[in-house]
Amino acid sequence: MSTPPADPHAPQDAQDPLSRERAHLGSSRAALRAMREDVENLDITDVTANWVNAAVLQHQIDERIKALADLSHTPLFFGRLDYLHAPGADKAEGAEGERFYIGRRHVHDAEGDPMVIDWRAPVSQPFYRASKKDPMDVGLRRRFGYTSGDLTAYEDEHLSDPSEAAATSKLLQQEIERPRVGPMRDIVATIQPEQDEIVRSGLTGSVCVQGGPGTGKTAVGLHRVAYLLYAHRERLARTGTLVIGPNKSFLHYIEQVLPALGELEVKQATVDDLVAHVEVRGTDDATAAVVKGDARMAEVLRRAVRSHVTLPTEGVVVVRGSRRWRVPAYELETIVGELLDRDIRYGAAREALPQRIAHAVLVQMERSGEAPDDRVQDAVARNTAVKAAVKAIWPPVDPAKLVLRLLTDADFLAAHADGILDEDEQKEILWSKPVRSVKSAKWSPADAVLIDEATDLVQRTHSLGHVVLDEAQDLSPMQYRAVGRRCTTGSATVLGDLAQGTTPWATRSWDEALAHLGKGDAVIEELTAGFRVPTDVITYASRLLPHIAPGLTPVASVRENPGFFEVRPTTADEQVVDACEELLRNEGSIGLIAADARIPALTEALTAAGLTYLGPGEETTAQTRLTLVPASLAKGLEYDYVVLDEPQAVVDGEPDERTGLRRLYVALTRAVSGLTVTHAAPLPQQLA
Repeated sequence: MSTPPADPHAPQDAQDPLSRERAHLGSSRAALRAMREDVENLDITDVTANWVNAAVLQHQIDERIKALADLSHTPLFFGRLDYLHAPGADKAEGAEGERFYIGRRHVHDAEGDPMVIDWRAPVSQPFYRASKKDPMDVGLRRRFGYTSGDLTAYEDEHLSDPSEAAATSKLLQQEIERPRVGPMRDIVATIQPEQDEIVRSGLTGSVCVQGGPGTGKTAVGLHRVAYLLYAHRERLARTGTLVIGPNKSFLHYIEQVLPALGELEVKQATVDDLVAHVEVRGTDDATAAVVKGDARMAEVLRRAVRSHVTLPTEGVVVVRGSRRWRVPAYELETIVGELLDRDIRYGAAREALPQRIAHAVLVQMERSGEAPDDRVQDAVARNTAVKAAVKAIWPPVDPAKLVLRLLTDADFLAAHADGILDEDEQKEILWSKPVRSVKSAKWSPADAVLIDEATDLVQRTHSLGHVVLDEAQDLSPMQYRAVGRRCTTGSATVLGDLAQGTTPWATRSWDEALAHLGKGDAVIEELTAGFRVPTDVITYASRLLPHIAPGLTPVASVRENPGFFEVRPTTADEQVVDACEELLRNEGSIGLIAADARIPALTEALTAAGLTYLGPGEETTAQTRLTLVPASLAKGLEYDYVVLDEPQAVVDGEPDERTGLRRLYVALTRAVSGLTVTHAAPLPQQLA
């Protein structure tokens, strides 16, 4: 790290580099303010044809103003590249190199010359990938250190100087280890080469990232969205982007990352949000949920939907004026058979059927010497007799009513699950009590996914341009299908860790999951370098890997700081509170993670001690830095320090030991700087 004094005898360009960098920061902030003011002062009074156009344009202007906001505690630029030659120039010509400041967004001066280059621009790529072995024509890479938004230090790497040995960046380490208060922040200043390769992968291909705790897979997925919006903005503006997380707490935790990068239009949702066709008020036991989430249910539903089609036994007679036109039953049967063979969606086939019948009538008209046009065909398709025939042959299907019948009518289920589900599986998913209506039914989350599948069988689901699916290991095959429907014509970024699968239906392999998603050709990348979890903590947690995911490569922490780690026997809840109070003396956020059943007792102990605390997903502040986290909601969250209460209780809180150990693995790996494990009961033998 460098903060050298000015040398009065040095050339002007070499004097007091830190002051000059601060001056450039000040000028860049002023230029950004000017860019924002230019947009704020736009007058659209005479440039729009009507109030609708004016409203749309004003919305675009408002969004642009938000994107140009200068966040005072967020560095406007974090690095600098000094090229040996001008990018794109012939090196043999000796063209003088250029200097670029790399930041979160593009900033230009009044003449349009760049003062800060967007980190996603091609010219910025060497900041993340250049090395001594491959300097990528970069002579100098400079990193900047900040304190509360003020530029306080810099660090130089002379990549083209063979005499300078490669060294670990201290500023990089400090940025990774910087205390975490508030929501998740971007990693734009610390992206590593293997992460950058995933971030900048193309829009047309799907990517699956297997990454253990602290490898940055969530951040990589979010930054990939930001990069794709930069590289393919017009296309994705039309088709849309979506980030899918495991729960609302997780989405709240990550929701500020993309806005900090200037991207405000990306929507966020859970899988439950996507399939919210009915109100979910019920739950399934694990066995029923596994059956309902099995991909075989898709075929059961397909059969049930198609069973509504009835082959005609009578012809259709269409009366037009004084003429009667008859389409015989055998011809109708041929039309219906052709539509069934095409295997198009039920609703699309139902819409096509009256037109096909009308076409058969028009053929007869032409044979008799008439010359009907498209208007005649449309009129015939709307004929009362034709509509009656369509209703009898291809009646409308309500997806929720269909699923309700499958779950309450044993004979109907048996007819369509024959050869797919055995008798025991059918009994598992049948409801024991009759239900009057769709609204009165106590639907479970798995039921809602079945209704979504049935809905898509009737009418195609809208597809987006790109979908990011985080914590994907916990999805059932039917949930994967639900997500896949949202990106059939787009691409996906799938993020997860097989070792952190904590549902009874958690996926066993990414190949299997991607097949259900409809992205079997996705590239699978593995991140094994841990940047978040300290060495001692990840080493302790990795004792569980042989028992929960024996085929996975353990995460290797690249942190030089081993972190704080302690296993502390206790005899009372007050001692757990004491451990929290000790960690609160440090800077940063504290998470008290415990089995769900232990939360009431710990709530009482914290209240008795006068400690204020938050729930998961609530934003920590300088005044309230402690969060009480049920183990079931810990996934994806991170804290500077963690107190993990009663590991055995975390394991016992799950329906089976493997799922319990996976839940424990998640809880053990939420700490960035230190972990205290407290226990009155013996520790699980797998941690011995």
